[in-house]
Amino acid sequence: MKALDELTFDNRFARLGDAFSTHVLPEPLDEPRLVVASKAAMALLDLDPAVAETPVFAELFGGHKLWTEAEPRAMVYSGHQFGGYTPQLGDGRGLLLGEVYNEAGEHWDLHLKGAGMTPYSRMGDGRAVLRSSIREFLASEALHALGIPTSRALCVISSSTPVWREKQERGAMVLRLAHSHIRFGHFEYFYYTKKPEQQAELAEHVLNLHYPECREQPEPYLAMFREIVERNAEMIAKWQAYGFCHGVMNTDNMSILGITFDFGPFAFLDDFDAHFICNHSDHEGRYSFSNQVPIGQWNLSALAQALTPFISVEALKEALGLYLPLYQAHYLDLMRRRLGLTTAEEDDQTLVEGLLKLMQNSGVDYTLFLRRLGDESATLAVARLRDDFVDMAGFDAWAERYKARVARDGDYTQEQRRERMHAVNPLYILRNYLAQNAITAAESGDYSEVRRLHDVLTRPFEEQAGMEQYAQRPPDWGKHLEISCSS
Repeated sequence: MKALDELTFDNRFARLGDAFSTHVLPEPLDEPRLVVASKAAMALLDLDPAVAETPVFAELFGGHKLWTEAEPRAMVYSGHQFGGYTPQLGDGRGLLLGEVYNEAGEHWDLHLKGAGMTPYSRMGDGRAVLRSSIREFLASEALHALGIPTSRALCVISSSTPVWREKQERGAMVLRLAHSHIRFGHFEYFYYTKKPEQQAELAEHVLNLHYPECREQPEPYLAMFREIVERNAEMIAKWQAYGFCHGVMNTDNMSILGITFDFGPFAFLDDFDAHFICNHSDHEGRYSFSNQVPIGQWNLSALAQALTPFISVEALKEALGLYLPLYQAHYLDLMRRRLGLTTAEEDDQTLVEGLLKLMQNSGVDYTLFLRRLGDESATLAVARLRDDFVDMAGFDAWAERYKARVARDGDYTQEQRRERMHAVNPLYILRNYLAQNAITAAESGDYSEVRRLHDVLTRPFEEQAGMEQYAQRPPDWGKHLEISCSS
């Protein structure tokens, strides 16, 4: 394991030059102190977990110190925000400190969010608050534990620096890890500013470093776009299957690698609601839960437009046509597994849709229902769960279809069924009220709840002794928390 001064830097994005980013130093936080660190994320950099408790750790990720090999850069990009194009955005409160490669040869961006003002801060202060930093940290690591492609979070550093949002809050920084922080909006920026040389350089950078296998195809850029389409289809299928709402699916928040990042007003569904809007600033519901699938396609279309200098329109349209079938295949495969099914039948989609409609009409807890469905045989499980439904006759009819479907699926023991279903149906998810409880404690200087919740969420499928309170339906107040982009 490595010490902090033993990290090996290779700042490939910084070498693209000033047309792509601007050199900016972090603005230090006052009295930086560690809130929480992820041992699993630290392992990606081969870091010894013990270094998180050293003073230099908080100083490095609180903006006070910097590796001599680091080259902090604020990236420039643009993007479609709530459907409207904004010509220039960029890292307004984040800095790419540099790229580190581990002993396995993997490159990881060290991206510090809340690092102060940059040329792209616009009217902002460049800061992040403790509340939003904790939420992003927990979400990143929780999604990873669920098997959903995501950026990672190494740590959260708190401070005594005052930051004003709706009220005065504590300033904080979160250190994010990803193989790249390049977004759809990077390509849009160079396309709409008519800078073909830089756009070509960016395309080569992404192709060579992140999609090298596409070089072997007759049309490498087209092969890369197809891979981006497939990755996003799979990622969003997993969002939908696990009830995750991103909240701000602007094109500047969409990763070129097809991973979840730029967490803002996210939420996991409590009661199933296809029309749920997790961002209270989203007045028209553009990024509602059910809209995430078509918005994913819309965003890919925006990227496709920016790639027209490299790929024919006909080929781009054909590649975009793969999105919905790929999404449906990934989603249905995961939902079959969540229902305990190992084979495929034509009516499985109808079976899933019927259940979700019943859950919607009765306000059934999405996560707990699917978990409890695997606790025992299909017959006993549906008999026990029917009381959750207002339309009991409707649920009984669905239950008969489900039991018949399970009987046709194969011959296996209840223990096998339970083991298989519990491996894909989490007991613990990052509910907003759990995050809020941890934030409230942290804002008073008690970080134990953040750390405990993080530990629980790293093992979402495993029943953990003494952690029953994290596997409960939320109290009424917990279902009505308003989360905005400033979070």
